[in-house]
Amino acid sequence: MSLLLVASDTASKVPFYICGGALAVWAVLLAAMGLSRPEFPGNATGERGVIAISFVLIVVAIAAAILTS
Repeated sequence: MSLLLVASDTASKVPFYICGGALAVWAVLLAAMGLSRPEFPGNATGERGVIAISFVLIVVAIAAAILTS
């Protein structure tokens, strides 16, 4: 019985795993696009978009890690 109470009190790590997985997929996609297209991301707007998406994914993953610890 007490084991169930301890298990229910711990924070779920699932949000962190989802955010971390999304960040990993994003990194693989960026690497694949960068290797297949040397001119990637093409222009300053594309570069800002890639940086913004990467920044948001990193911040969300860090926040999920802190909140689920």
